[in-house]
Amino acid sequence: MHIGIAGNIGSGKTTLTRMLSDYYGWTPKYESVTYNPYLEDYYKDIPRWSFNLEIYFLEQRFRDILDIAKSKKVIIQDRTIFEGVYIFVANNYAMGNLSERDFSTYMRLFEAIMSTVKYPDLMIYLRSSVPHLVSQIQKRGRDYEQSIGIDYLKGLNDRYEKFIGEDYKGKVLTIDADNLDFENNPEDFAHITDKIDSELYGLFPDKQ
Repeated sequence: MHIGIAGNIGSGKTTLTRMLSDYYGWTPKYESVTYNPYLEDYYKDIPRWSFNLEIYFLEQRFRDILDIAKSKKVIIQDRTIFEGVYIFVANNYAMGNLSERDFSTYMRLFEAIMSTVKYPDLMIYLRSSVPHLVSQIQKRGRDYEQSIGIDYLKGLNDRYEKFIGEDYKGKVLTIDADNLDFENNPEDFAHITDKIDSELYGLFPDKQ
């Protein structure tokens, strides 16, 4: 089984991935951030480093897909290949950070990869407002993230809403994260796990 965690920068994907992997005994697949050789350069000069960064992420996520396909374990993945393309690459292209040539090259490679890709069994989408994202980014204090602009985050948020609401064809569980502190509040975390149990196993009716 393959579970994906989707959400904007600062939405809590990595934290939730870790907590759910511990809770359910699932095997986590984390996005390469700490060891990404392009990330600091990217945030200093986005147009110059966009293509390099996105190709690096695509290669990493394709490797993850190959590993997930071979595994008999339940894998929970911190950001999927779909977001990398339909959110971040599309946003960089729309903002002029990727040239037409680079974007076309990237999409040809992605389309070749897609012939081997299946949708996750469940995509968990952490929906967050821009003010919440800014607060979380400031709180965790990564130097290379402090220069991220409000317009950039808003553009990503808009694309996430379109992607989840209109374009993505797989199974989605949306979690409104603004008023949840699932890392420190057990009741908030239980709220999420109850919804996951309902989606995956049908154990609990969804009460709205």
